[in-house]
Amino acid sequence: MPYSIFDIATALGLEAQGDTDLEVSGVNEPALAASDELALAMKPEFAAQIADGQAQAAMLWQGADWQALGLRAALLAPRPRHALSGLSAMMDPGPGYGGGIHQSAIVDPSARLGEGVSIGPFSIVGAGAEIGAGTIIGPQCHVGWQSRVGAGSLLHTGVRIGARVTIGARFIAQPGAVVGGDGFSFVTPEPSGVEQVRETLGRENDAEAQSWARIHSLGGVTIADDVELGANACIDRGTVRDTVVGEGTKIDNLVQVGHNVVIGRNCLLCGQVGIAGSTVLGDNVVLGGQTGVVDNIRVGDRVITGAGTMLMANVPAGRAMLGYPATKMDAHVESYKAIRRLPRLFREVAALKKAVSKPGGDG
Repeated sequence: MPYSIFDIATALGLEAQGDTDLEVSGVNEPALAASDELALAMKPEFAAQIADGQAQAAMLWQGADWQALGLRAALLAPRPRHALSGLSAMMDPGPGYGGGIHQSAIVDPSARLGEGVSIGPFSIVGAGAEIGAGTIIGPQCHVGWQSRVGAGSLLHTGVRIGARVTIGARFIAQPGAVVGGDGFSFVTPEPSGVEQVRETLGRENDAEAQSWARIHSLGGVTIADDVELGANACIDRGTVRDTVVGEGTKIDNLVQVGHNVVIGRNCLLCGQVGIAGSTVLGDNVVLGGQTGVVDNIRVGDRVITGAGTMLMANVPAGRAMLGYPATKMDAHVESYKAIRRLPRLFREVAALKKAVSKPGGDG
């Protein structure tokens, strides 16, 4: 449905100027915007592209000269990217899943469904499962035995929720996400080569080859309210106690959370992060893409890692880390600069050695 500039400003608490009765039915980049779309020109370099499109209105930064840009109306935001969060929610048409319970869905008679639950084609809700009111389960999903999905949640196509998983309200899982698979936990009858390497760093490794015995995952997964899980991300169940994800945490595509891991509130785990078993993350931790975290360590509140970082030891609260193995970000950057200077230093040292070795040379 179209929204007037006034409606959007009122809903998002923004300042509106110009013809506030002007209506828009969508958003677009400035150079691509049609006449009925709101241009997202949140920086001056983006605003310069408005003339290449047909937009009559735009979302701009506070104090922008919208009239000089040839617009009829503008929304002015003190933090435009944050305003985009609310705007995108208003403009989102949704996934297009049908309402009600599809005739091909299978719902166990012992499962409990809240009011207004929607279940898509070929989806399965197992015995003893509980689905909260208003939850949408897309096509080809599975919710396992005795699992609970909180109210207002959204499971996109192909999401798998294993047995004995507890999920809070407003959970969002992108296609292919898996919650509650068994942990990757195996052991040998005698100490293995892996255990020796961890102790000796490879100086000794005379362990005999042995077969691996599975340690079953008896725990579950507990996920608090307002958590989001990306496409093909996986959260393993705990060995004895549950794997835990705190309130408001957002997990990107292809992230692996191992057994017994505890993740705090409002964390952000970017694509291809891997967290090994029994590690604890504090609140508001941000792990950049492809960050790896070894098992059985603690990462303090507000820790931030750059992309490709490998955390191999406990990290104090509030620290920014980078590199493999991880060091403080400023120290790592300084070390990297020093490494880049090494070839020139070697050349200078070689020249000095050549100069002092000449017959009759000084020194």
